[in-house]
Amino acid sequence: MVELKLLAKIYIPASSAMTSGRSKQNWVLEFDKSLSISIDPLTGTKRSKNVMSQVNLEFKSRDEAINYAKMNNIPHKVIERQEINRIKRSYADNFSYDRKIPWTH
Repeated sequence: MVELKLLAKIYIPASSAMTSGRSKQNWVLEFDKSLSISIDPLTGTKRSKNVMSQVNLEFKSRDEAINYAKMNNIPHKVIERQEINRIKRSYADNFSYDRKIPWTH
């Protein structure tokens, strides 16, 4: 039997656009979902015989995820998150008398 080596990616998932918090998020080890996908000829839906594509493992740190992948001989790549520069503003600044950007209406 031929063993299929899956490539996994290790990353911190992006927060939802509906949240503004900066809570500490866990690192995720996610297996490649694109391997061995076929289309069912009867229904036209995608299906896969690869059960590992449904597995997402969470770790507290990047090093824990990398160590797990190395211990289990899982080829992996680490995707670092890009920091977002946020401008701190208060709601009251929208109605300030000396606004830098004038109202458009």
